[in-house]
Amino acid sequence: MQLTMDTITFDDFLKVELRVGKVVSAEVFAQARKPAYVLHVDFGPELGVRKSSAQITDLYRPEDLVGRLVVGVVNFPRKQIGPLMSECLVTGFHNERGEVALCVPDRPVPLGTRLL
Repeated sequence: MQLTMDTITFDDFLKVELRVGKVVSAEVFAQARKPAYVLHVDFGPELGVRKSSAQITDLYRPEDLVGRLVVGVVNFPRKQIGPLMSECLVTGFHNERGEVALCVPDRPVPLGTRLL
């Protein structure tokens, strides 16, 4: 089976601001409809700390997330998720069981670095 998808230009890709951040705190998002954490992610001095709701509870515990590097979209509009105003989207991939594994750099890079 061949996957069909829309193609985009490089300029389209550049519109998405994918940046490296470090999780500085993580706690259970008790008011979420589906199990989730509230993450506070530091994207460096230019962008600062941003909040996100992340449905990653199957593979991660809050205490294991603090200090981890993640990749987040930082130029989506803010989104109200229950009582939380989400300010970025932390990225990940679904595994064969539908659990989300974080998208992470495999080497240390400065906070706020853009994915190219």
